[in-house]
This record gives sequence, structure tokens and C-alpha cells, in this order.
Amino acid sequence: MDDTKRLMDEDIRDACEVMRKGGLILYPTDTVWGLGCDATNEEAVHKCYTLKNRIDNKAMLVLTDSQAKLYQYVDSIPDIAWDLMSAAEKPLTIIYPKAKNLAPNLLAPDGSVGIRVTKEDFSRRLCEAFRKPIVSTSANVSGEPSPAIFSDISETIKNGVDFIVRYRRDDENRSTPSNIIFLGEGGLVRVIR
Repeated sequence: MDDTKRLMDEDIRDACEVMRKGGLILYPTDTVWGLGCDATNEEAVHKCYTLKNRIDNKAMLVLTDSQAKLYQYVDSIPDIAWDLMSAAEKPLTIIYPKAKNLAPNLLAPDGSVGIRVTKEDFSRRLCEAFRKPIVSTSANVSGEPSPAIFSDISETIKNGVDFIVRYRRDDENRSTPSNIIFLGEGGLVRVIR
């Protein structure tokens, strides 16, 4: 086993252990570096809001590793969602109405939730191993820029989490946040970002 794979495996194991205990992790995603926790644990989600200095009613998105798992977290998936995911050339977060089986304080006031099916190797494997959706919010205090690379992350954030993934810390490729599309009731489609 090469060192990179061993490091990734160890990080995934340790990150899952921390999240199972309600802790926060700092990890690389398919977009920017993110703060993560168990998206079904209301107390862990609250810790994430507190660290970001963000009000609870400003929803955070979640990552999952497969399209099939979407049915576990939303009441219905509009047909256009499948087309959008197939056509997306960069990471795409879709906001779905009527979320379920997630921490209530993770949802928007209207009960919707943003979910991204990650294809990036580390975050996909992390979701697979954790077997639950994982919060993915940019690793910054509200109002500050999103960290495109690990060295952009503030000490406040680094000191506020329970585990920092080692994998990809040296990666200097600057990432950008995902596109976001809102799918509302009655066929409403709105591009957010």
C-alpha cells in the first residue's frame, strides 16, 4: 500500500470516529475545504454553526456518495434533478424541498436542504465509510472568504475542530464552490450560484 492511500485510509477512519462521537472535522471536498459533521446529529450541526459564527436558520448543505441515497433525505426528486446531475461538468449542489431524516437545524426555514453527490475520491470514500450524510460547509467564519486551499484556513477554524484531515493539505490547486440550483414545488428551477 502506498503512503498516500494509507494516509487517506487512516484519515477516513479517524474522521468517521470523530463524527460518530458528535465531533467536527476539517476536510477536503470536491470543492473548497469544508467543515463537516454528522448531518443527522442536531448537536453536532449546532457546533458547526457556532464555529462559523453563523445563525442557525442559514442552512448548510450535505454531501452523500451516491444518487440512490438521495431518497433517504428528501421526499421526492424531480425528474430534472437527474438531468442536471448527469449534465453537470463541475460539482453541483441541488436544493430539494421537503427534507427528511436530517438534523432539523440543518434545514432552511422552508424545510428544504442542499445536497451534493460528491464524485471526488476522498469525500466520496468518507461518505461511504460514514454511511450517513456529512455536513459540508466552507471552512471559514461567516463573512470571510471560502478557503480554496488548506493554507487559506484561519487558525480560528483549525483550532475549533476535533480532527483535521492530513490528506491534500499540500494541494495548491485552487478550488471554487459548487454551482447551486434550487428545485421548488411545481417545477420551479432557480439558479442560485
